Amino acid sequence: MHGTTRTARSVRRMPVIGAVVALAAGMLVTLGAPAAHADAGASLPFTSVEAESATTTGTKIGPDYTQGSLASEASGRQAVRLISGQRVEFTVPRAANAVNLAYSVPDGQSGTLNVYVNGTRLAKTMAVTSKYSYIDTGWIPGARTHHFFDDARLLLGQNVQPGDRIAFESTGTQVTVDVADFEQIAAAASQPAGSVSVTSKGADPSGQGDSTQAFRDAIAGAQGGVVWIPPGDYRLTSSLSGVQNVTLQGAGSWWSVVHTSRFIDQSGSSGNVHIKDFAVLGEVTERVDSNPDNFVNGSLGPNSSVSGMWIQHMKVGLWLMGNNDNLVVENNRILDTTADGLNLNGTAKGVRVRNNFLRNQGDDALAMWSLYSPDTNSSFENNTISQPNLANGIAIYGGTDLAVRNNLISDTNALGSGIAISNQKFLDPFSPLAGTITVDGNTLVRTGAMNPNWNHPMGALRVDSYDSAINATVNITNTTITDSPYSAFEFVSGGGQGYPVRNVTVDGATVRNTGTVVVQAEAQGAATFRNVSAASVGSAGIYNCPYPGNSGAFALTDGGGNSGWNSTWSDCSTWPQPGQGNPPPDPGRNLAKGRQATASGSQDVYTPGKAVDGDANSYWESTNNAFPQYFTVDLGSSQAVRRLVLKLPPLSVWQARTQTLSVLGSTDGSGYTTVLGSADYRFDPAAGNTVTVTLPSGTNLRYLRLNVTANTGWPAAQFSEVEAYLS
Repeated sequence: MHGTTRTARSVRRMPVIGAVVALAAGMLVTLGAPAAHADAGASLPFTSVEAESATTTGTKIGPDYTQGSLASEASGRQAVRLISGQRVEFTVPRAANAVNLAYSVPDGQSGTLNVYVNGTRLAKTMAVTSKYSYIDTGWIPGARTHHFFDDARLLLGQNVQPGDRIAFESTGTQVTVDVADFEQIAAAASQPAGSVSVTSKGADPSGQGDSTQAFRDAIAGAQGGVVWIPPGDYRLTSSLSGVQNVTLQGAGSWWSVVHTSRFIDQSGSSGNVHIKDFAVLGEVTERVDSNPDNFVNGSLGPNSSVSGMWIQHMKVGLWLMGNNDNLVVENNRILDTTADGLNLNGTAKGVRVRNNFLRNQGDDALAMWSLYSPDTNSSFENNTISQPNLANGIAIYGGTDLAVRNNLISDTNALGSGIAISNQKFLDPFSPLAGTITVDGNTLVRTGAMNPNWNHPMGALRVDSYDSAINATVNITNTTITDSPYSAFEFVSGGGQGYPVRNVTVDGATVRNTGTVVVQAEAQGAATFRNVSAASVGSAGIYNCPYPGNSGAFALTDGGGNSGWNSTWSDCSTWPQPGQGNPPPDPGRNLAKGRQATASGSQDVYTPGKAVDGDANSYWESTNNAFPQYFTVDLGSSQAVRRLVLKLPPLSVWQARTQTLSVLGSTDGSGYTTVLGSADYRFDPAAGNTVTVTLPSGTNLRYLRLNVTANTGWPAAQFSEVEAYLS
């Protein structure tokens, strides 16, 4: 997430290395894939059907996961392209009288779609436009033009039943249809007794006049009561402030519509603000982070709520700062924002965000960012999130005792995971993760993406010690991850500094059809896995290559009940590609290069990682005058090592010397056996300061240890490179 006042993400300094779906009553069903978690996602008033599963005379596009391609931002990574006269026809899955259509048209174009019900053309058409699409955010590293899709809604003027057919036909403009939401809209609600109608204060329901002052007067006159927004369209030309101790209520989000790009903008409120049952449609066509182009910007005050709203074409749905204690945000639709859907921007306490539907966000769909003071005791629960196109589905940036429960997230794009638990701070003062972070019952479908700044993927669920160590307790339970294009679980220090990720437990997970690996470990630290089952894994079970190479090990503890992912990617110098599988053994490849190295001690800056960095001019030196000393390198998996090459810097200033050492091996890093007994090895600059050690046939080890007891040239063990080969 790149927030309203945040600076752009830092570029990580690391080495360069489809199925048909339908949203039905809040459940994402992937045909031919395992069922999603029973409680995941929102209970929705509509049913969605993918265009690629409909009948069409157009052209299906996708699946495609390439950043910048139209299909990569589509639901299910597939859609249907129509040119003039072509149509896509949906079979109606439920009783309905309204439809919302997600679509894309080429940049700079607009047009209409003819609409047919059971073969009969309606008198009304559906307008389509690129006005709100094709967003450029050049200040965000790794961003490209994005946000290709938009949503348009239409009241059909009649009831249709399951099995009826609704078709959309291009009238000239090329239109790519993604998904249709079918809904039965209730009649407009009646005015509550005792409420103050905005029309009684002069609001214009035709949308022609400016209703701003009428809304302000109604709010002032209804303190402690209800402001009623009757059916109609109302235009506001500036934001509302001083909103407190009042309910703003409409006749339903299809009936009462407010047109403004800045609805409420206030830094504080005494609270008890309740906003419900109308739509706010903006005119935000670009992302300008210095502008408060948000449905709510700032504070609603304590004990407030937002429910039953349709929020569309804003920069951010709710950018919440200040006191929003015990706020409840539920049963809303937030569509087509150029940045976040909702962001708890520090100080939030007891906030509940639940049962919302979010589609096509230009940044994190839901985020907590603990700037200035921590978000505490707050949660994102039972939300359905689809197609965030420049960040994460859900992101937790710092905070204390937070929860992410039972959410359904699908189709993340560049720079984002399905869920990110992170200590990325963006700005100071920042409050890192603390207490217990609960991530439970979430279902992630086609989440995770290639990060162009890192030149490698982000996992479906990412735990990231970006700017500081993760010391909070992170419990990830009852997770379903399906069709991730890359990895399922990622542990990383995204700022490239190698901060540890600690205290993580993954308990109860089902992983299916992951493109590369189940666990992508790139940071030092530790996690315990239990009851994690995987099937159809693309490359290997585990990628365990912490960065930087000398930052420390990542320990995976097998807590029992795991299956289907016990293999390890063997080559830390390359990234696994989807479906690649482990490369065949290469006898000429140095198995130790770039692997995690440790030692009994180090002198000054001469750390163990310098002996596996591929540079013979840098070197490890043990603690001086403290023999015996040992050097250990983790090869990542058990290997049939047959030859070692030991080096010192190939410089004449390094005088010839003899080091006395033995070779030990281990398969688990705890119990070591002797592979070669102690012997003297001569390093001579005239021979390149290189020694070759041949190991016995039958040697199999993962952890290679050199135990050094003497050095005639210096009172310490010294190696510039420790290389291991299969032959």
